[in-house]
Amino acid sequence: TIASSLTIAEHLLPRWLVTLREQRSLRGQTTTVEMVAANSDSVIEHVRARTALLGFIESPIIPEDLQSRRVASDELILVVHPEYPWARLEQGVSAAQIARTALMTREPGSGTRLALEEALQDLPVPQTLSSASIELPSNAAIKASVAAGSGPAVLSVLAVADDLALGRLARVRITDLSIVRPLTAVWSRGVILPAAAIELL
Repeated sequence: TIASSLTIAEHLLPRWLVTLREQRSLRGQTTTVEMVAANSDSVIEHVRARTALLGFIESPIIPEDLQSRRVASDELILVVHPEYPWARLEQGVSAAQIARTALMTREPGSGTRLALEEALQDLPVPQTLSSASIELPSNAAIKASVAAGSGPAVLSVLAVADDLALGRLARVRITDLSIVRPLTAVWSRGVILPAAAIELL
């Protein structure tokens, strides 16, 4: 059993698990994987409670009580409806403008939200998200809201690649901020991972 935060669960783990199955099948080995998809905080709790053997999180803050390994990186980008005024700004927008704007954002505990909040706090003049921001529980809900013209969002480039290619969303440059976050595997200290989990890592 593995637990994974949503961006990894939706856009990376399917390919990883297919590759794992193919490699083990070539050796005559079978592997059954049960996956729980949740936000990063919930994934960490699943691993601590040992209801998941291995977890994948998007949070930039890695729990010290768990073993961890960075497995990939991900970039967060600003997206809007193609007719939103920011879509026509060649110079882009500043992090301060983003912070003052009511965004479509993930709930507290989400790695995407935490990475954005941390990046805003690390600016020379720290910023916080607008209290008028609208919290939604999934990337899909946020993308649908942005595509309907509800407002901007900061999301994983993995989550919006198809929407950008099809013109449903437009990317807006952030003039003074780049958000690249680690994607990390976590597991409990003292747990001996089985061969399939080690191969997945």
